[in-house]
Amino acid sequence: MEHLGRIGLSEEQADLLEVATNFCREKSPIDKVRALMDDARGFDEAIWKEIAALGWLGIAIPEEYGGVGLSIAEVAPVMEQMGRNVMATPFFSTTLAAQALIAGGTEDQKNEILPKIAEGAVATLALTEAEGDWNLENISATAKREGNTLILNGAKRFVLDAEAAHWIIISVLVDGKAALVIADAGALPRSALRRETIIDETKRSYELTLDGISVSEGAVLDLSRMRAAFETIDLTANLLAAAEMVGGTSAVIDYTLDYLKTRKQFGKLIGAYQALKHPTVDAFVEYEQARSHFYAAAHSFDEQGTGEIATRMAKAQADKAYSYASDRSIQFHGGFGFTYDCDAQLHRRRSIWHASQFGDAAWQRKKLAELLL
Repeated sequence: MEHLGRIGLSEEQADLLEVATNFCREKSPIDKVRALMDDARGFDEAIWKEIAALGWLGIAIPEEYGGVGLSIAEVAPVMEQMGRNVMATPFFSTTLAAQALIAGGTEDQKNEILPKIAEGAVATLALTEAEGDWNLENISATAKREGNTLILNGAKRFVLDAEAAHWIIISVLVDGKAALVIADAGALPRSALRRETIIDETKRSYELTLDGISVSEGAVLDLSRMRAAFETIDLTANLLAAAEMVGGTSAVIDYTLDYLKTRKQFGKLIGAYQALKHPTVDAFVEYEQARSHFYAAAHSFDEQGTGEIATRMAKAQADKAYSYASDRSIQFHGGFGFTYDCDAQLHRRRSIWHASQFGDAAWQRKKLAELLL
């Protein structure tokens, strides 16, 4: 589906969008997506190296740390095209971890880790606990000081790409206050990670048991910058999720239209029936609104106040558009739509996953009410 509305893009965004569109379409055909669902790793390491070589992992990393020196707004079109092609990579988790370090890391931590991320090292965040609270600073996991060492205790859920990660940034209470610490994933005992079964089978999620894991004092991010770090994580995650959902909405509408233009019932293309035509138009309108909100959020992301409002609006609208479009696609495909082989299922599952992470549409609207009223 070619985008009919003209959305103002910077020159960098337009260039990245063109490259990402071609790359993701070529490297992530649907048969490969389904094959990777059965792969233990969950992504193609050769393609991951190509992504690193393209410089995408360093887009929003400052130049002094080995990055390109642009902003999260330039990451947006890349994430959108990954979502459009249901591309399985650790890009989301690694980009989010890098932004957490930029916002809250010490100079030593940033100098050590960010250049390696820009070159292709995987990193992730461990934030969610059993109650699934979307308030990232509501933490029960702890880090107890013993000399220059911190002994961790507790458990984390939904840790994306943990088995492939070089570093895991973990939220814990240090001296009773919300903090982030960096763990070397390679030093974790094998029993610390347990793969979870989640609704989006294109992603790899793990439970991380912290009991007995220790980190050095130098692994603690700058405690004076924790509030900014948690806010950055929350908003960046929601912007990237909106990007992936907007891309997915485009793809599932395409998939539906192809079916409506080829399937006949009672000697007539089913796309000619108003009962199917009108909801498809509704889905497209919702998509156009979601994409407009998303790029508006990307452009204003760094503007205090405005950026948060725009990002929460984008996540709420993307959640609504993606859920509706994928649900209608399943319904329109009839009995086949409810089978595992229907590609609309991949999109519906991903929409449910994103709704469960960092706040669904209702949560975002609640936060918006607090910001606007």
